[in-house]
Amino acid sequence: MGEMPHQDRLAAGVSDAFRTFAAELEKRMPGRSDVYALFDSDGRYMIHHPFSPEAAAHPVTAESFLSEPFITAFTACTRDRSYRTAALDWPPSSLEAHPYVLASLPIFSEDNTLIAYLVRIAGDGTPETVLADSMQLVGIAFAAYMEKEIAEGRSRALHTRYDELERKASGKEALYEMAMQIHKHNDVDQVLTELISILEQLLSGRTFEIYLSHDQYCSIASVKPLLFRQLDGDSRLLAFTEGRLVVGIDGEGKPDEAVFPLRGNQGVYGVLRLAITDGIQPDAETIYGITMLADTAGSAFENARLYEQSNRLVSELRLINEITQRLNQSLKLQDIFHFASTELRHIFDAEFSCILELDKANSELIVRASEPASFFSEHIATDYGFAGRVVTTKEPIIISDYHADRTIRSVWMDATNSRSLLASPIMVEGSVVGVILVTHRRAHYFSYDNYKLLQTLSGHIGLAVSNASLHAEVRKMVQTDRLTGLFARHYLDDQIGLFQKKDYCGSLVVVDIDDFKKVNDTHGHQIGDRVLIQVSAIIRSCIREGDIASRWGGEELAVYLSQATKEQAMHVAERIRRRVLAETSPKVSVSCGVSDWNREDEKVSVESLFYRADMALYKAKHSGKNRICIG
Repeated sequence: MGEMPHQDRLAAGVSDAFRTFAAELEKRMPGRSDVYALFDSDGRYMIHHPFSPEAAAHPVTAESFLSEPFITAFTACTRDRSYRTAALDWPPSSLEAHPYVLASLPIFSEDNTLIAYLVRIAGDGTPETVLADSMQLVGIAFAAYMEKEIAEGRSRALHTRYDELERKASGKEALYEMAMQIHKHNDVDQVLTELISILEQLLSGRTFEIYLSHDQYCSIASVKPLLFRQLDGDSRLLAFTEGRLVVGIDGEGKPDEAVFPLRGNQGVYGVLRLAITDGIQPDAETIYGITMLADTAGSAFENARLYEQSNRLVSELRLINEITQRLNQSLKLQDIFHFASTELRHIFDAEFSCILELDKANSELIVRASEPASFFSEHIATDYGFAGRVVTTKEPIIISDYHADRTIRSVWMDATNSRSLLASPIMVEGSVVGVILVTHRRAHYFSYDNYKLLQTLSGHIGLAVSNASLHAEVRKMVQTDRLTGLFARHYLDDQIGLFQKKDYCGSLVVVDIDDFKKVNDTHGHQIGDRVLIQVSAIIRSCIREGDIASRWGGEELAVYLSQATKEQAMHVAERIRRRVLAETSPKVSVSCGVSDWNREDEKVSVESLFYRADMALYKAKHSGKNRICIG
């Protein structure tokens, strides 16, 4: 409520003082036939009080003071703002007016401002001196009443103002308590539930709605998503994008809604819409209260969201640390793929997962880990499906509903009947080496936070894959001969020792290139190296996948044949001998020594096996070369 202007307050005080004064005067001076009236400083009628016994027969009304005789007499008395009298025929409503005297006394405020004229209409028989003295006394009395009434009016105004301020203070204290209630929660849903409860009390049945932007999740059914496909000029969209109160206008130009932004320090998270059903905009106090609550809710929502995010980040960091440690515990690629696939299903509470490795040589993706397992070892073209899109773009993908948009076909999505998808590339030194797919049969299942977390995890999986690949490469370098590509002697020794612990039997063939020194002396070492490479390739092509071919030393090569008898070894050695003689250029021959072992031997050892094969080779070399002997 606004405070009454000073002039209006003064006029009200003067009128109230006149009523009190006139009533008191009538009690103290009964039987008077006078009329007292009050006019403002501009000569406009305010109020009157008749004392005349004739009032019942000839009532004096406000119109009585608009008669020409009265106006003429009153104007003559007020020209110089001092006490004056004038003759007057009165009352004007009588058929036969009687002679009266109009006496006018100006009334001044404490600061000598003219605020009113006190007018007395007395009988013509009243002596002028008596009239002047009585008017001065009446004026003093009226001034006293006026000052008293004005003072009381001021006091009443101050009390009213105090009550108003106290009410506002009480309202602000209540709003503060409401704000504290909202701010005490660290959960987004609890913040909004508290806001809804407060608004239901504060707005007493008015219709209101809360909208959140699409990237803010809330499980409360009454909280609606703020869609950005609204028409231009939509009050909700304006309040959200501009961060200010927007009052909507209906087709008749009347306000029909007030929309308040839910603002935090870092942005706007939604809006609060208040319906206006009567076309009358809420008063300023209500607008202030709702604005404060909306801002408080926006700030509390932001704090709760940041609290949730910080907790989630801590959990994610702990999770990433644990997974990284476990990934690095194994240096076998297949173990890494299997562990990562299992853990990703657990982390995202997903139903299906798949990890594919990129085979650049054949331009295809190979499934290395999968749930369902039926897809394991499947080969997929690098331009097919979501995995192909990830390989092409090197960018992650999130699909909310595969059934709603099938611009990309996926056999895996169809087979699992999945609708939600997360996909991310496995990167090593800027190149894609694989793809991760995680799915669920429910639409809109994965969040944007899940999408970002998968990107982070795929980076760590990429590091584990890189470490395992480097380890395998280093191990291969240590275990193989650089020139021939065959295994090194120490690797052969170790593997034969393992075979002798688990197998029943096995055979060893030692191959020596005849007259290899002559080849080097005649054609040079580069040609000699080429011959070594040719013979090594022939040996590899003559043995089984599980057999081991190695460079035993210099021009000597060795082949271990697992679970093979010496007769079988002889056939392999003969095949090698014939092909070397037929396929090498420059043409060379080889001599071979064969030895074997089985469980029934008295002594089974790697050294014994090699010794007997070496003796057989010595025999072949000294009995004409280009032949095979058994130790």
